Amino acid sequence: MKNFTKAKSYKNIIMMLIVVILLQACSAQPVVQPQEQSNQDTLSLITVTDYLGREVLIDKPVERIACGYAYSGHVVTMLGRAEDIVAVVNGLQRDKVLTNQYPHIKDLPVPFSSGTINIEELLTTKPDVVFIQPDTATNESVVSKLDQLGIPYIAIAFNSIKEQIDSISLIGKVIGREEKANDYIEYYRNTIETIRSISKTIPQEERVRLYHSVNEAVRTDIDNTLPADWIGATGAINVSLGHDLRVTGDKAFATLEQIYLWDPDVIIANESGVPEYILSNEQWAALRAVKEKKVYQMPNGVSRWGHPGSIETPLAALWTAKLLYPDYFEHIDMEAETKKYYKDFFNMELSDEEIDEILRGKGMREPKNSKQ
Repeated sequence: MKNFTKAKSYKNIIMMLIVVILLQACSAQPVVQPQEQSNQDTLSLITVTDYLGREVLIDKPVERIACGYAYSGHVVTMLGRAEDIVAVVNGLQRDKVLTNQYPHIKDLPVPFSSGTINIEELLTTKPDVVFIQPDTATNESVVSKLDQLGIPYIAIAFNSIKEQIDSISLIGKVIGREEKANDYIEYYRNTIETIRSISKTIPQEERVRLYHSVNEAVRTDIDNTLPADWIGATGAINVSLGHDLRVTGDKAFATLEQIYLWDPDVIIANESGVPEYILSNEQWAALRAVKEKKVYQMPNGVSRWGHPGSIETPLAALWTAKLLYPDYFEHIDMEAETKKYYKDFFNMELSDEEIDEILRGKGMREPKNSKQ
């Protein structure tokens, strides 16, 4: 009996040791406290400030992107996220260079139109973020629904080179492509600085008087806009600046009488067909630029170069500078510059024939509301 009691005692001691060892092993495992888990969740959230000064909370990673402004789609594509676009505005489906490279864009839903959003159609795309223009972002009937549904929306706009650069940085931050955005921004800044460093050496008497047609023959530039900024960088005299124009929303229109008073040396147009219209219309015939056949179609790539909402602003400035001042910019090879640009930033391997089509700019954009 005594031996049995001793064995039982040993057994109890061993059991107690096992329990102690197990307790120590359990206590060694890291335990995520509720506060630590909350901190981890917070790390996936970022706050950005949009064009209207609104602070927007974004839950990262952003996987599904709705582009209610064509320009935002161009930037998202440039940043390598084209496949993640789930909804677009019609304008994003019209430029052939873009849709040839990314054909799925032509088949995406189009819930955006003239400052409004078809909320039901947008909901079917399940966006993580929506990029829109300020006129949509200030449409209370639209944004109140977005707010109720918890869909974050970001207003994108710009009226200068600096503001356009800021918009690229903002979109890059939202979609997690900040490094690639910075690469593009560096190229943008360097290109504009190169142009300015040359154009500032051009004597005043050699400065070209330029009229820039935007979409329509009589729509043009006003002060404090992106075209006013980049054209200024080229050294040209933008004849429409500083004048009383008819302004409707973000569009400014001159009269033909005003254009005759300015009598520009050169006319450039970023809408296909406008140069032919100006050159063939008798009402324009007495203008110096028309008589000397100095009316030019601007190139059209991913977007219409030089347009107020174009991503290709650096290329537009290069092209215009070389057109107006060939002796000062003789070292610029636009074919090579264009091919390198689309390869570096859009991963497009374009042939010489395709580059030539872009630089000619004719027929590179589908008619409005056209889907093929």
